[in-house]
Amino acid sequence: MSAARIVVVGTGYVGLTTGACLASLGHRVTCVDVDEAKVARLSAGRVDILEPGLAELVERGRGTGRLSFVVGAGDAVRDAEGVFLCVPTPMGAGGSADLRAVEAVTAEIGDVLPAGCVLITKSTVPVGTAERIRTMVGRRDVPVVANPEFLREGTAVRDFLNPDRIVVGSDSLVAARWVGDLYAELTAPVVVADAASAELVKYAANCFLALKLSYVNSMAELCERLGADIDLVTEGMGYDRRIGRTFLKPGPGWGGSCLPKDTSALVRVAESVDYDFRMLTSAIDENIAQRDRVVAKIAGACGGTLAGARVGVLGLAFKAGTNDLRDSPALAVSSVLGALGAELTAYDPAVSGGIDGMTVVDDPYQVAKDADVVVVLTEWAEFRNLDWVAMAEAMEGDDVVDTRNLLDPRMILDAGLSWQGVGRPRAARRQVAVS
Repeated sequence: MSAARIVVVGTGYVGLTTGACLASLGHRVTCVDVDEAKVARLSAGRVDILEPGLAELVERGRGTGRLSFVVGAGDAVRDAEGVFLCVPTPMGAGGSADLRAVEAVTAEIGDVLPAGCVLITKSTVPVGTAERIRTMVGRRDVPVVANPEFLREGTAVRDFLNPDRIVVGSDSLVAARWVGDLYAELTAPVVVADAASAELVKYAANCFLALKLSYVNSMAELCERLGADIDLVTEGMGYDRRIGRTFLKPGPGWGGSCLPKDTSALVRVAESVDYDFRMLTSAIDENIAQRDRVVAKIAGACGGTLAGARVGVLGLAFKAGTNDLRDSPALAVSSVLGALGAELTAYDPAVSGGIDGMTVVDDPYQVAKDADVVVVLTEWAEFRNLDWVAMAEAMEGDDVVDTRNLLDPRMILDAGLSWQGVGRPRAARRQVAVS
């Protein structure tokens, strides 16, 4: 396929990654946003999103002239061959996806799209959105294609350029194949479907991963009650190729920009066709229960009460490798701790201050100062390499609650502290003999 003229509407996580990666594949891409200051920063090569390889890809695209940034979509789309909608679809009232941004862009550009231009939904949208957009545009000469993204924060560039699959769906087979051909340089199977099926693939995939995470957190709780070790259980499970190893690590609950809103949205979609998706609602309930169990574990380390307890928090982002705080389980746990009277001091290598209810510091050792307990809530690898003897000396208490099973318990014990993870046997501190 020769280079296509592409417009990407939205320069958030998905939009900027999509635009930069399509430019790297040889297409001429214009990224559009309504935020003038953001467009100015991107035009100068300044990328606010923490994502390995993204800033370099943006700079390379700017250097080749294949990637540019403008304000306003109306003029940008007038000579486009394809327009990607990458605008936010957050959780709306009642848990359904909020499509106001999608509808606003569609209304803005519908009349000015050139004949034959393909309108592509990249944002995660409910089943039926492509048909809804097609009706809003009201033009036979503008086909609509669903092309969901499967990007993981922290590996988004790698995921885009090395996809497991590319999914395209439309009532126009020609348009669907044209979108698939945009990725011709990538070696990945292309799934061509109707629009409704393509839209459902994204929800089905994300909700399955949420189910898997809730399952392993439930198994971790069972391990604690039975005296088993979740790490050994999941190791044994992971050798089964039908199950695999991914998404089998327990933690403080799942969160981020996708799983909470997508699970809620699919429940609402199911309700709209009178289906009670009990398996998915149970996974959501289990996720809330997991956070409560983590809070109880921390309270136990503080003698049973959190009122006035000093808690040092390691990690605020919803996962390591990103500065994204959206629906972070670390923040959810911290919020409950604060509501129960705990005094929180937190550190995250990618997050600065300005979070209500806690003191955010720029040195991980400060979280240990006079702390009754230190809690690991995000799986940053650098926490493994802290001087835990120095941490122990700064602490008032002697408990480390590792909700990610990140640390080596022996290292914590050698520092004179106790360690407890999730679904694993507690390692009590060694008593130091007094001569």
